[in-house]
Amino acid sequence: MTPDREAHLVELVDGDGYPVGRATVDAAHRAPGMLHRAFSVLLADPEGRVLLQRRAAVKTRFPLRWGNACCGHPAPGQPVVEAANVRLGEELGMTPMPLTELGVYVYRAEDPVTARVEVEYDHVLLGHIAADRPMSPDPAEVDELRWVDLDELRARLDARPDDYAPWLSGVVAKLNLDSQRAL
Repeated sequence: MTPDREAHLVELVDGDGYPVGRATVDAAHRAPGMLHRAFSVLLADPEGRVLLQRRAAVKTRFPLRWGNACCGHPAPGQPVVEAANVRLGEELGMTPMPLTELGVYVYRAEDPVTARVEVEYDHVLLGHIAADRPMSPDPAEVDELRWVDLDELRARLDARPDDYAPWLSGVVAKLNLDSQRAL
């Protein structure tokens, strides 16, 4: 994440997701961390595969680990889907698209490399796209993209968890049977 993004404001929340304040991205991710609103976007193609991105080396949290298509933080009071579409544009060069919220995943994770902390009230969003949809990944955000079968991804998460962002298994778990059928 570029230094100017670290100065953006995030919405601090309580355990039920109600706003309780605001902090900069940088402050919210310093130990011990502050619970704040975030989102994780899963993109699925018609074959039931999900798009993974390998996070850029310059990311301040979990660089070079594989994660879902896009993550970010809405500004205080900003609708989550609106913020997610902005980040899809910034990270992957995509135009806005319909996204469905699958639920919330609350987690805490410490990055042993950067000493940053994630304490997030994470809204998990799902979008459907064709695998050949044009994308222009920003190299400051994304090192690599890959389409992966959902069952294969779950097996890889179990076998090599340190290759993946720590939130990915919880985000993928929000894909219930109804949303899997829609894949």
